[in-house]
Amino acid sequence: MKFSWFEKISFGLLIAAWAIYGSHMLGDTLVHAEELKKPAYAVAMADAAPAKGGAAAVMENAMTMLASATPDKGAKLFKKCKSCHTVAKGGKNTVGPNLWDVVGRAKASAAGFKYSGALTDKGGDWSYADLDAFITSPKAFAKGTKMSFAGLKKAGDRAAMLVYLRSLSDSPKPLP
Repeated sequence: MKFSWFEKISFGLLIAAWAIYGSHMLGDTLVHAEELKKPAYAVAMADAAPAKGGAAAVMENAMTMLASATPDKGAKLFKKCKSCHTVAKGGKNTVGPNLWDVVGRAKASAAGFKYSGALTDKGGDWSYADLDAFITSPKAFAKGTKMSFAGLKKAGDRAAMLVYLRSLSDSPKPLP
């Protein structure tokens, strides 16, 4: 009797399926697994509750690190921001505003840049604490902002970024 290639492959797959099913059935009859009453290994989960002080504690950490932060590290971190911001004195606005002399400057005040209502409604000047909160999470600081950057979570990185932004001025503002 002559079988076609299709019939041979189909018969081989059927035999393989029977062998797998049969070994599974045989394994179930030979080995009886009992359900554990408690987990054999307990995984410790970090408490999701915010630390004492909440968001203010996060900002305070970056504020206390300003004295030890270096503008060089901030310049390296700023590479993430260069796709949208310029830092040259008199530089043009791109996707985001020019950040020359941003520390102490009025919020939403870069000439020629159209800000979202979320930032124009904030008012006041860019203090170190406000910049730190904004760099931590732009969307949390100004709900509805057009800025899509997720933020810098590490306090040391934010402190370095603040010191770098401070250095972008003819007369840098004093550290708090």
